[in-house]
Parts: sequence; C-alpha cells; structure tokens
Amino acid sequence: MSGRLHLGDAVEFTRTLPADSVDFAVFSPPYDQVRDYDGTWSIDLPALGAEMLRVVKDGGFAAIVIGDGTKNFRKSMTTFRTAVAWEDAGWGLFESVIYSRDGRPGAWWASRFRVDHEHILLFFKGKRPRKLTKDHLRVPTKHAGKAWTGTQRLTDGTTVPIAATVAETKCRGTIWHYATSNSEGNKVKAQHPATFPDTLVRDLILAMSAPGEVVYDPMMGSGTSVVVAALEGRSYIGNDISETYVAIARQRLRAEVPTPLVVACAECGNDDPCEGWEVCSECLESVAS
Repeated sequence: MSGRLHLGDAVEFTRTLPADSVDFAVFSPPYDQVRDYDGTWSIDLPALGAEMLRVVKDGGFAAIVIGDGTKNFRKSMTTFRTAVAWEDAGWGLFESVIYSRDGRPGAWWASRFRVDHEHILLFFKGKRPRKLTKDHLRVPTKHAGKAWTGTQRLTDGTTVPIAATVAETKCRGTIWHYATSNSEGNKVKAQHPATFPDTLVRDLILAMSAPGEVVYDPMMGSGTSVVVAALEGRSYIGNDISETYVAIARQRLRAEVPTPLVVACAECGNDDPCEGWEVCSECLESVAS
C-alpha cells in the first residue's frame, strides 16, 4: 500500500499520471461558486474527464459528488452538463445517485424549494464495469419475513401474479441519505468550507475498489477520500491546488490513520517529515511558487 499527496492543478497533475494506473477515482468539484474557497479556482471538468478516462483502468469507476447553483431563479445545469461531457469523452454513465442530506431543522426558503440533495454521478470505463461489492449497502426491509403478493407488469403492458417472502434486507437503491459532515465533529476537517461525509466516501470506496487498489482524488479538499482510502487498506493519490488544503489533508492523515504511509519527498528525497504525502513542508513553498 502506498500514499501520495500533490499540490497542483487537477487537470495538469492528472496528465502526469501513467495510463491505467488508477482503480477508482472519487471527487467533489468546487461547483458554481456556492462556497468561498482558499483562493479563486476554476476547473475544466470536461478536460478532467478526458484525462481521467486515460488514467483509470478498464472497467474502473469514477464518482463525482456534485450539485447545481442557482442564479436568477435558474439552476446552473452543471451536473447535467458534466454528465454529458464525460459521456462524450468516452465514459459510460452507470448511475446517477441522489445524495440526500439533512438541512437546518425548520429552515424555510421563501422563493424556492430548499435544496437538500446533491448528485453522485457514477461513471465506468470500457464496455462494462467490473463487479460491484454491495453487501455493505444493504438496508433493512420494513416488512421482513412477511408474505407478499402482487403483480408484475411486463414489457408488453400485461401483468402476471407474483408472490414472495420479504427478505430481511434489500439493495439500498439510488437515494442515499447521510447526515452532513458538520455532525462528525472533526474540527480539522471543518476548516474546509465544503466537505462530504466520511461515510459517503467509505461506501463508494468499498463498493468500487478492492484492498490494495489505488484510489485517486484530483481535488481532495480536506482529504476525506485519501484518509478513508488509507483506513480501508487502499493506496491513495490526492491532489489539490490549495496549499492550505493539502496541509489539512496531511494533518488528517497523521491524526486519523494509525500507521501513516511514508513516501519520499519529490523535491528533496527526505522521508522523515513526509508522512502520507509527496512534498515535505520544507519544500512546499518552493513547489507552490
């Protein structure tokens, strides 16, 4: 198992990665200026899609947690434009999952519906995705053990009777509910203005990668993807354009991973202060400039 953090532009850094070197990619882009980040960044999501297609292995997945801003009562359509752009680049859209999240109790939005969801766009490379691991995504059924009868509609519109005993658990489906990251109590993670829950990333990593495989996040923010990947026995590559956020990810790896990965600094070769990332603190300033 290995670990690597990098400071730089997502598209440019992805271009440096070898072809077919990543098993699973997961990230959440800073879409539509809905948060104030450490600096003013822009990301070319179509260009990133093309580069990610090159580096992800055949049959591998890429997951994008994304939403849409609103201006003058109009949604930005960023999610849908991204889905089309990645499909045009050669990805297959496996599924669009709804990430349902808790909002502030009692909140009332006077002029439109309260936004309490984001999208998880799940893409795969090649002719077919590799096998999913879904056992950890099972949820309890409401009427477990009861006899169930009903009808099933066929493609020609006719129906046939069916009967079954309701199982104890069922597939979660395409609406996934998580409490927000604010409820996790991670003060280091909370230094980033827009985080996704550890449990969301863990569910994706466990479903779409295997122990020892490589997980890549091209804009890792607070480092949730790389931390969870390390905790679940995956190798990781994490990148961010913000020096502040790379430092947060490094701090989290040291605090949350029992045995942080040690890699040599790409600049000076020193592996003493470089736990879990590519460039040590002594070299960070020169690399950033």
